[in-house]
Amino acid sequence: MKKIFLNVIVLILSLFLVPAPATSQVLNEGTFKFGRTLSLIDAFYVDSVDLDMLTEKAIIEVLKNLDPHSTYISAKDVKEMNEPLNGNFEGIGVQFNLLRDTIIVVEPVGGGPSEKVGIKAGDRILTIDGEKVTGINISTAGVRKRLMGPKGTKVNITVLRRGVKDILDFTIVRDKIPILSLDAAYMLDRETGYIKLNKFAATTEKEFTDAVATLKKSNMKNIVLDLRQNGGGYMLAATELADKFFTDRKLLVYMEGRKTPRQDFTSTGNGSLASDRLVVLTDEGSASASEIFAGAMQDWDRGIIMGRRTFGKGLVQNGFYLTDGSMIRLTIARYYTPTGRSIQRPYNEGFDKYYENFYKRYTDGELMSADSIHLPDSLKYKTLVNKRVVYGGGGIMPDVFVSADTTYNSPYLNKLSAKDVLRSFALEFYDKNRSSLNKQYKSFPDFKTNFNFSPGDLKAFFAKGEAEGIKYNEEQFKKSEEEILLILKAYVATNIWQSNEFYQIINENDKVIDKALRIISDKKSYDAILGYK
Repeated sequence: MKKIFLNVIVLILSLFLVPAPATSQVLNEGTFKFGRTLSLIDAFYVDSVDLDMLTEKAIIEVLKNLDPHSTYISAKDVKEMNEPLNGNFEGIGVQFNLLRDTIIVVEPVGGGPSEKVGIKAGDRILTIDGEKVTGINISTAGVRKRLMGPKGTKVNITVLRRGVKDILDFTIVRDKIPILSLDAAYMLDRETGYIKLNKFAATTEKEFTDAVATLKKSNMKNIVLDLRQNGGGYMLAATELADKFFTDRKLLVYMEGRKTPRQDFTSTGNGSLASDRLVVLTDEGSASASEIFAGAMQDWDRGIIMGRRTFGKGLVQNGFYLTDGSMIRLTIARYYTPTGRSIQRPYNEGFDKYYENFYKRYTDGELMSADSIHLPDSLKYKTLVNKRVVYGGGGIMPDVFVSADTTYNSPYLNKLSAKDVLRSFALEFYDKNRSSLNKQYKSFPDFKTNFNFSPGDLKAFFAKGEAEGIKYNEEQFKKSEEEILLILKAYVATNIWQSNEFYQIINENDKVIDKALRIISDKKSYDAILGYK
């Protein structure tokens, strides 16, 4: 018989284990009613019940009635959730793609276990520990499950390699594999560097510092920091980055809750980038730690926020483990920008309405015009240096609004993207032409300048779309042609090089970056936006 009653009581007790003064906690009657109800179901209910599932559903429903970001995470999902923020996982170290139900190695991670034993880009994995993995409709999750595992354990794979007659056998010893939070870092012009972060993780500060050091060697004096679609992560990672932009002690963010005393996070005054002009790119996918960073820069008139309004997550969660290894991420406080702004969107109408209101941004015109956003005067604040008006109550409003770009949008492009035709065609194209492409393009600048798809390549691309049920539409293709070719080229580049090269190509049509570069390069315009004379 499952010890459900004991587990539930331990669960309930853990809900109270938040930072608080050293006073005794008295469990109220409702707490015991909850545990008693489950105990009675276990003892007397007419039919057999999956009590573990029932308990999980009850926990999920309870948390949904608190706020949208207090969540339950099952034991099997806890490790997977933590891996991206911890900055590593344990496995064999390969980037792979699935192509026609075959696992193709895109690239072994440099210095990782697979590279050390001789795995090469283009290798096709046939078996994993004796199990056939081709032609079984294996998923990405299925591949990860088989290749990942504790450091020091072994995995045996067989590989088919172009130009090699025999099947190759490899035994790979798993190790820690880094997960990068920095997607790209390169120079936009002779003085302006571009850095894109996809999350704020344990390794973000070092990745950022290393990237800045490299760009400084190329005479970087200005930084465009791209936090679009960066959903956040560790708050301390955000404050570590913000610290680099101040030469004196400044409040960067503070957090406070009913049982969590106010805690201030300040800069050290040792910022190495204090003299660099800064533009931070945001959109509706920028959340949490991204908003902490953007809020600190905006409140101190330190950098220009450009793009669209951020998500609006100003709640702080702490993780509490339960007896079976599962976890509750419970909201324990709110965080506030230096001016005292809470940028958490309202959630008083409940969980479903909270997300429904967010998705209204895509239909109410907000992505196209800042005038569609209406905030009351009660949410007005003034920046701490130049007294510019900023707003709380629902995300960081940009200093410079740039609407979503629909120039190349068409139903044809949308369908190709939804069916993953663009990425899969580029992978097939590179796999087929790997030798000639590597021979022809010795450097990325050469590829970026000179590579183009032939009419025959486009014919094959249209045919692949047709095979996926997407009928070719010439009018719609012409509207989206420039963007389609750019995306395909970027995907081919990432198969040859890395994500850094992908973004150097895909950003060519990015009007937000274009505007950021124009403003950051003109000191007069830059200072005027921030309120400096």
